[in-house]
Amino acid sequence: MAQQTPSFSSGISIEKKAVRLGVWIEMVALAWMGIEASIALLAGFFSRSIALEGFGIDSLIEIVAGGVLLWRLLIEYRDCSVEAVESAERRAALITAVGLFGLALYIVINSAIALLFRSHPLLSWWGIGLALAATVIMPLLTWGKLRVAKRISSTALRADAMCSIVCAYMSITLLVGLLLNALFGWWWADSLAALVLVYFIVREGLEAWHEARSGETCNCVDEQ
Repeated sequence: MAQQTPSFSSGISIEKKAVRLGVWIEMVALAWMGIEASIALLAGFFSRSIALEGFGIDSLIEIVAGGVLLWRLLIEYRDCSVEAVESAERRAALITAVGLFGLALYIVINSAIALLFRSHPLLSWWGIGLALAATVIMPLLTWGKLRVAKRISSTALRADAMCSIVCAYMSITLLVGLLLNALFGWWWADSLAALVLVYFIVREGLEAWHEARSGETCNCVDEQ
């Protein structure tokens, strides 16, 4: 009996399964970012934590960028042309860059005011719990995105995975600041953690700006 060779359509089917997995991972990531933003903004407002507020606003901006990538994956899954969505992606990258630069300025000004007037943020167990969860969830999402990106040769999804690593770094920084304030009463640790977040935020903003101007996808932490 002659051995059957795999058909070309079966290869497409395997690729489509990988793209579909990428869609699901991105939907999970967007859902988590929505939860993250909601908790961080509410906890930051009630505890007067600049670091938590900045973390929450950054999550909102990431939702915009992730939504565009999800759209692009859906178009690829449906075998449609990607020219239009590439143009939309560049516009979204520009909006993201401007938003991130504005967020960095907001954090710097508010941190300076808090340090100048010795503002003492309140203890926020919700914020600490969120930061702990993010340090676990973000690396898992990164791993999933990288696996799918390799299978479908998606530079955009790989870049998004790298940006998830940046979010993991930010959550660790946030956690340290909140814990120092909770355990030792170091009120200035919150503002200091917020200022450290500015480094990651500006880096993300520069990468998004570069993508918007050149049409190339960011590499985020690849060069570190």
